[in-house]
Amino acid sequence: MPESNALNSTAAALLGLLHEGPMTGGQLVAAAGERYGAFFSVTRSQVYRELPVLTEAGLLRLGKQGPRSSQQYAITAAGKRAFKAWVASSPGPDQFRSPLILRLVHSATLTTRQRDALMTAARIAYVARLDAAKAAARAARDVYAKAAADFGVAHARAALKLLDAIPQD
Repeated sequence: MPESNALNSTAAALLGLLHEGPMTGGQLVAAAGERYGAFFSVTRSQVYRELPVLTEAGLLRLGKQGPRSSQQYAITAAGKRAFKAWVASSPGPDQFRSPLILRLVHSATLTTRQRDALMTAARIAYVARLDAAKAAARAARDVYAKAAADFGVAHARAALKLLDAIPQD
């Protein structure tokens, strides 16, 4: 069984979601997008890579078999203990990864038309993220969820401010 400090952030995110009850991999992907979307991305491939590892480690157990061979997973007592220890441990430095900023740093290699398309798509995406983050902030059930949702609002606003600061060709 992995120690709490051996849990990676994706594994911990899944254990956190499973505190709410058993879920299939697809349900976990959707729940992660809804709950963590503004500040932590979890891909389908990450979820399906972590589930067997967590099960083998005794942190999850198989639940009911669902339609189309979907498999539910439930957190075990050991999984709850590992998650709680992970939450209580020092997070270390944050790792910020932005595909948008990476593209902007290298956008001199694009044509004017490609740069305009990149900027337009990014603006549309961040306006939508801002709207979703504002809705999440209004719907937050506790101070911690509200603080995370407010971060999502600030992040979307910062990205839009970045896009506004780049001169148009």
